[in-house]
Amino acid sequence: MMRGIITFRDDEKLETGEPIAPELFKAIHESWCSVIVLSEGYCFSSWCLEELSEIIQQKNDKGHNVFPIFYYVDPSDLRKQTGKVQEAFLKHENNFQDNKERTQRWRSALTQVANIKGWHLSNRHESELIGEIIKKVSTKLCQTFASAPTDMIGLESRLEELNCKIGIGEEDDSVQIIGICGMGGLGKTTLARFVYTQISSRFEGKSFLADVRQIAEKHGLVYLQKQLLSQIFSEESFKFFNVHDGNDIICRMLSHKKIFVVIANNNIM
Repeated sequence: MMRGIITFRDDEKLETGEPIAPELFKAIHESWCSVIVLSEGYCFSSWCLEELSEIIQQKNDKGHNVFPIFYYVDPSDLRKQTGKVQEAFLKHENNFQDNKERTQRWRSALTQVANIKGWHLSNRHESELIGEIIKKVSTKLCQTFASAPTDMIGLESRLEELNCKIGIGEEDDSVQIIGICGMGGLGKTTLARFVYTQISSRFEGKSFLADVRQIAEKHGLVYLQKQLLSQIFSEESFKFFNVHDGNDIICRMLSHKKIFVVIANNNIM
C-alpha cells in the first residue's frame, strides 16, 4: 500500500498452463486500474496473455484504467506482432489449435495495450519510474473520485465559466490570476477545491493553500512560501528565512513550469 493505494499482485508461482486463479479475476473486476509490465518474454506466457485479455475487456466494457510499462520492448513490435512476439504466437497457435478464438483474443488485447500511452524503461532508473507511476496513478485517482458538491445552486454554470476562464489546453504562456469573490458561506472554497481536484493533473505542478489569512497571521508568509514549494516539489527541502529570498526561489523554480495554484480564504494580497 503506497499513498493509500491498495494493490494486488498476481501469483508469481502460478505455472504455465494453469488457469488464472479466481482471486485474480475478482481483483481485476474490482480494481480501478491495472499496471501492466510488458517485457520481452511476456508474450510467451499464455497465463499473462489471458490476464491481459481480461483486463482489456474490463477496459472496453467498464472503463477500467490501464497503465502499460514497456520494459525494454518497443510498443511497435507488440503492435505489429513481429520478431519474438510472432514466435510466441506461433507457439500458442500450435498449442491451442482447437481454440483459435482464444489466440485471436490475445492478439487483439496485445494490440490494444500497445496503442496506450505508457512508460518506457530504457536508460533510466527503475526507482524513478516507480515514483512517476505512483504519482500518475494517485493523481488520476483523486481526479476520478472527486465528487461534485450537491448543495451548491448553479454549480454547473459556475464550473463551466471557471473552466473557460482558466483556458485549459490553450497555447498561452501568460500568467492568469482568477479571483472568486463574494460573501462568506457562498461556497467559494468548495468550488475552488473541486475545480482544483478535477484539472490540476493537467499541470506540471499544483498547490492548494487553504486558510491563507489565518496561517499567515499565525506562522508568517515565509511558512506559506515553503508550503507552496513543498507541495510542488515534494522531495526537496527549502531553507530560507525571509520573504524576499522566498520570492526569488519561487520565481526561479516556477517561471518555466505550468503550475496551478489555489489560494483560499485570502485577503492579504
